[in-house]
Amino acid sequence: MNGSLLSPDSLPERTTPDRNETKYVFVTGGVVSSLGKGIAAASLGRLLKARGLKVVNQKLDPYINVDPGTMNPFQHGEVFVTDDGGETDLDLGHYERFTGENLKRTSNVTAGSVYLSVIQKERRGDYLGDTVQVIPHITNEIKDRIRRVADGDVDVVITEVGGTVGDIESLPFLEAIRQYGNDVGRRNVLFLHVTLVPYIATSEELKTKPTQHSVAELRSKGIHPDVIVVRSDREIDESARKKISLFCDVEERAVIAAPDARDIYEVPLILHEGGLDDVVCDRLNLITGPPSLDSWRAMVDKALSASEKVTVGIVGKYVDLPDAYLSVAEALRHGAASEGLELDLQWIPSDELTGLLAESYLDELDGIVIPGGFGYRGVEGKIQAITYARENGVPFLGLCLGLQCAVIEIARSVLGHPEANSTEFDPSTPHPVIDLMSSQEDVEDMGGTMRLGLYAAKLAEGSRVRALYGEELVYERHRHRWEVNNRYRRDLEAAGMRLSGLSPDDNLVEYVELVDHPFFVATQAHPEFRSRPDRPHPLFAGLIAAAAARRGGVVDLSIEEDAEEGVTTK
Repeated sequence: MNGSLLSPDSLPERTTPDRNETKYVFVTGGVVSSLGKGIAAASLGRLLKARGLKVVNQKLDPYINVDPGTMNPFQHGEVFVTDDGGETDLDLGHYERFTGENLKRTSNVTAGSVYLSVIQKERRGDYLGDTVQVIPHITNEIKDRIRRVADGDVDVVITEVGGTVGDIESLPFLEAIRQYGNDVGRRNVLFLHVTLVPYIATSEELKTKPTQHSVAELRSKGIHPDVIVVRSDREIDESARKKISLFCDVEERAVIAAPDARDIYEVPLILHEGGLDDVVCDRLNLITGPPSLDSWRAMVDKALSASEKVTVGIVGKYVDLPDAYLSVAEALRHGAASEGLELDLQWIPSDELTGLLAESYLDELDGIVIPGGFGYRGVEGKIQAITYARENGVPFLGLCLGLQCAVIEIARSVLGHPEANSTEFDPSTPHPVIDLMSSQEDVEDMGGTMRLGLYAAKLAEGSRVRALYGEELVYERHRHRWEVNNRYRRDLEAAGMRLSGLSPDDNLVEYVELVDHPFFVATQAHPEFRSRPDRPHPLFAGLIAAAAARRGGVVDLSIEEDAEEGVTTK
């Protein structure tokens, strides 16, 4: 790993005027979805933290699912897992990557979880026979969820409301945050609205009318925005800013331009230049010094100035929606940027990797990543990609299911068990090298049998993973049910697969690697969730270094050097 980046930021001492009053920022969106509310909320979190404030981000999602854990990745993208085992919205990944804070499950609130809690309280008789209604019972539950994340030493809570103003399912959340301003005092609450100003090419004009309508819709719900962040594909001119200020009744300096950025990690710098954090601090009476952004700016500049490329393929079954592997892609970008390289990311559909076709997908890659997943579809293609990586010396990183596929591949190709498999895919396989390692009864809760959240692992001395982490005991987040079958441990080691990381009680295999390979590492965990742009995860940095070395010696691949720069994820 490259140690030239400053990480984490050297931040000023916290200077909050009144520690008895937590401040709240509510982020809403209008006009269209996917404007980048999550990036705006995360960027504001980074700016406030850079001023020495303790910040916590939160997401309110209007869908009726209790959590994203059982949702189709094609519809919702990846499931982001927190240290405490929460299966959450992918925006929490943005929050963690930008702020460097490890969030808890309380930072993700869905309409389904709110209604479930209210119904359970009603069934227990908590409401003493009252008629249960959206107001006050649902809105009170939502406000309780907001208060929970403010527990402890928190200066600012930044809560993003999912969806778009005008959506029927968002109404209870909008009403709840409107009430919250009255509950804690309007001086302690700021409403930030993210909206779109489209450019009409035929008239060569930026149009503010959609923003005006969106703000009018928000104000009809009793919420008057204090700040408007204007998304556009170009800089907005002064006349457009004045028009938005006039018609939306917002200070002109509180109309913040957010044009398309070259890199998402540049957004905090753009918003800072636009004065966002100054306006927020003034409005909430947060007395701080200027933000410490030098190391963040250096990180962004290094990423944008990269000239050499490294090509890495993600082999998965959800590649048609890259958000399904968002944290994996970001972790690879972090690793590449830390080495001064540009990432050329190839999305490879695992269910198309069959026979000779596989080589046409893989032969131009410098590195291969097999991400996590559930279900049998595409597994054989992933195993074939691993065979290719093993036989051709292509640097390989397996994540969760990627480790399981690597074990299956070794059992088939090296141990000579062509029917070896996981009992998830073939319950009757004669060689269940991947199996459920404890008796797990069927439960109604689909997540009830999973290993979720942060688990420890001991790394073997002299192993590549031990050198990369620079620590013997490491902690990573998990999300899986199936494990390496301990009955096959000796056979796998005899086949050249080192079991380089075990659970503290030695019962579960957490890491494997091939000794006679440039870089062949896999883990049962999801290390991508703990990678940060200013602190790349050591496994991803190691893969990128190996991939660059394969391409042409751009980076000196040295285990000893990696060990010195290893980053513990404890």
